[in-house]
Amino acid sequence: MSASSLLRLLPPPRRWAPLLPLLPRPLLARAFERAATQALAGALQRGELAALENRVLGIETADLPLRFAVRVQAGRLRIDAVDADDPAVQARVRATLTDLLLLSSRLEDADTLFFQRRLCVAGDTELVLTARNLLDRLDWEQVPLALRIVLNRAARLADTARTAWRAGRECMNQRRA
Repeated sequence: MSASSLLRLLPPPRRWAPLLPLLPRPLLARAFERAATQALAGALQRGELAALENRVLGIETADLPLRFAVRVQAGRLRIDAVDADDPAVQARVRATLTDLLLLSSRLEDADTLFFQRRLCVAGDTELVLTARNLLDRLDWEQVPLALRIVLNRAARLADTARTAWRAGRECMNQRRA
């Protein structure tokens, strides 16, 4: 059995979304915060994210019930789990978990995802563009190697699994027809 055949058996995130409530949202937020803080440590120390100070950017997964508020306060990154209608969030970025992984690993460009309608932006678009431009200017080599490897492999695995799942569904639909 090929790797693609095995990945076809891995259901998409929306299928395992009902299991997420078993994980405490604050725990997920802390894990996200630790990884993001590690990735952005140099930029935070150099004050490169000062333009985001006290601004609140929402990151949402379209296929899972995950919503986070990302902010820089006193030069420190803070990420909290939030509800969909949290009034503190000034702008929102929404994509599937796979597309967010592809974006964060720099395997996919934000413009490409946006124009393919795989990345949605709402609220203060100036805040989103500021955050995007700041992140685009960051030196990827400054992100710890272990984190780059994890992001890259997770993104590739998720993308390959999504492709295999879709191919399997198409094959099943063709057999039924």
